[in-house]
Amino acid sequence: MNPSSEPRFVTLPEIRRAASRNVPREAWNFGAGGAETETSLRRNRRHLHRLAIQQNVLVDVREVDLRTSLLGVPLSSPVAVAPMGGLILFHPEGDVEMARGAGSADTLQWLSGATGWPVEDVAKAGSAPQMFQLYHHGDRGWVGELLGRVEASGYKAVVLTVDVQLYGRRERDILARWSPRKAMEIAPNPRGPNPDYQARLTWADVEWLMKTTTLPVGLKGIMTVADARRAVDLGVRLVWVSNHGGRQLDQTQSSIEALPAIVEAVAGRAEIVVDGGFARGTDVVKGL
Repeated sequence: MNPSSEPRFVTLPEIRRAASRNVPREAWNFGAGGAETETSLRRNRRHLHRLAIQQNVLVDVREVDLRTSLLGVPLSSPVAVAPMGGLILFHPEGDVEMARGAGSADTLQWLSGATGWPVEDVAKAGSAPQMFQLYHHGDRGWVGELLGRVEASGYKAVVLTVDVQLYGRRERDILARWSPRKAMEIAPNPRGPNPDYQARLTWADVEWLMKTTTLPVGLKGIMTVADARRAVDLGVRLVWVSNHGGRQLDQTQSSIEALPAIVEAVAGRAEIVVDGGFARGTDVVKGL
């Protein structure tokens, strides 16, 4: 084989090592870090490691079909690209490039509301289905206008992130005297008039959201049985179990730890997504 034809990267660890060398230190800390002591961030991985796979043998696995669906959208596997804010800090076309990558991998992209690009441009760049993650960064008028653009651009669903009442205390950034929010103000599509607007959100805003958009609505950041039940009682179509990767509130449960009880409480009344520490196919098996 011609060495020049071999892929540059073949494992995730070597990608991370290369990124840590090439990405500006402030951006690397923003992407890799978590809130305060980063206990929740580490707990996500630690609790996934604690789970073991029980394998059956002598099963014909010559043909493996990973296809599934989410909110009626066909997927080639039960894996999607989670919303990642601030990609513009890593590459000038971060969100657009992510859309292209999701398309080449034949997987769903969740576009972050903290995108550095207009939702229309990202939608045009992607060849795979796309869904939108909403930060309620302004009043209802601002959100309604944004949702209209999201719907017109062909996104298949909207999920409201509900675990960021206040921006998390990320000590890596504080120690570096660096603010990612200020750094992202140069983006061509600012995130909204007031990122701290979410401090006033209540369940009434979820009801309003469901009446305002024609898209299926989900909630991202559900970590308790009580909140999961309330969400499905309101008619929410998707419950997203997530501690925000340990990036907002520290000392929480891990996502995988909270998952089983929430699945039982939802009892099939809504679809469920989980994130937090997932890095390998075996992690996905454990989540399933």
